[in-house]
Amino acid sequence: MNNLNKGSFVASRWLRLMPIVFVTYSLAYLDRANYSFGAAAGMAKDLQISAGMSSLLGALFFLGYFFFQVPGAHYAENKSAKKLVFGSLILWGLLAGATGIVHNVHILIIIRFCLGVVESAVMPAMLVFLSHWFTKKERSRANTFLILGNPATVLWMSIVSGYLVSAVGWRWMFIIEGLPPIIWAFFWWKFVNDKPAEANWLTAEEKKELESTLNEEQKGLKPVKNYGEAFRSPLVIRLCLQYFFWSIGVYGFVMWLPSIIKAAPDMSMVATGWLSSIPYVLAVIGMLVASYFSDKTENRKAFVWPFLIVGAVAFYASYLLGADHFWISFILLVIAGAAMYAPYGPFFAIMPEILPRNVSGGAMALINSMGALGSFAGSYIVGYLNSFTGSFGASYIFMAGSLLLSAILTLTVGRSRKTAESSPEGKLEVSTR
Repeated sequence: MNNLNKGSFVASRWLRLMPIVFVTYSLAYLDRANYSFGAAAGMAKDLQISAGMSSLLGALFFLGYFFFQVPGAHYAENKSAKKLVFGSLILWGLLAGATGIVHNVHILIIIRFCLGVVESAVMPAMLVFLSHWFTKKERSRANTFLILGNPATVLWMSIVSGYLVSAVGWRWMFIIEGLPPIIWAFFWWKFVNDKPAEANWLTAEEKKELESTLNEEQKGLKPVKNYGEAFRSPLVIRLCLQYFFWSIGVYGFVMWLPSIIKAAPDMSMVATGWLSSIPYVLAVIGMLVASYFSDKTENRKAFVWPFLIVGAVAFYASYLLGADHFWISFILLVIAGAAMYAPYGPFFAIMPEILPRNVSGGAMALINSMGALGSFAGSYIVGYLNSFTGSFGASYIFMAGSLLLSAILTLTVGRSRKTAESSPEGKLEVSTR
């Protein structure tokens, strides 16, 4: 019996690796997203930050995040994801904590940009890491458990940050929340191995079976010489554009949801924290369900575009309601948030299944880089529209349009199996279905 089908071997990998992966990415997301609470809790007033500068500061992280994605993926694939993430954990914890002690907006600009640079390598490195440990039939769920660190963190971070801001102020919130990644770095170093061959908790037979299966999956892929050839692929280009527009919606939502809720009459920071967490409860459920059925059917595209359509419709409906129906609008925002998060696992399972290992990590990094630009645009433009118009309606339309474009681009990815197999690019298209 193939060891990969034995429950004990499957469980040993999932139970050993996924909690570590989940916590690591959770901590990255904590120190990325807690800026929204600082902005809503008096940071702008204390540092004399204008509304336009506040939007820029919220978005600057993603500009730094854009630059080092591909080098990070290359290092993780050819050197060590373990070393790269270890150093990143320590550096981003220090930078996040430093946010709490700044008294000058120019220093804050540098910190936010550098935080993005340090964290930029983490996502592609983790996706490369998972591709070394989990097979095609497991990959969407593995990616989902990684990215669950995003909504799950915002869920508890929203509550904890709300209490911290109320109890000790925004400065101590940043300092306290900068400590966990520094401590966690040493747990990461102790319990993680880059590849199955290095793991002393697997038997020799288990290592051989896993490596053999992963190598066998590579044999069915069309050879791609280098990053340049991969990056010119029409499929990769379309996925880059798709993720750009998708990220506009996601990070416009994440960065400004606390401010949207706080604007309601008689809304405290603690209540803002609790209400801000609700969309992420549904997001976790949606991500788990979508990834389960995506792996079960080995279909990726069908578990991406419908959710993006739902998110677009929910944002548009919030716009139509206007500011006088806060609670109905809030329910629609909850639906939009959950729908935007649900497809992450299936989406990031696409690249390792259509491109060989020598370039798939770089392609995922390129796509994630475009997502960073979309995140920058979403964070900045949503903040600008809110400030310029004095309401949230224009930003709802902007996010709805972005998600609709993303859904349309998703539908253009892939052709019928018969057509794809007869074309030179067939193997790049058929796997997405």
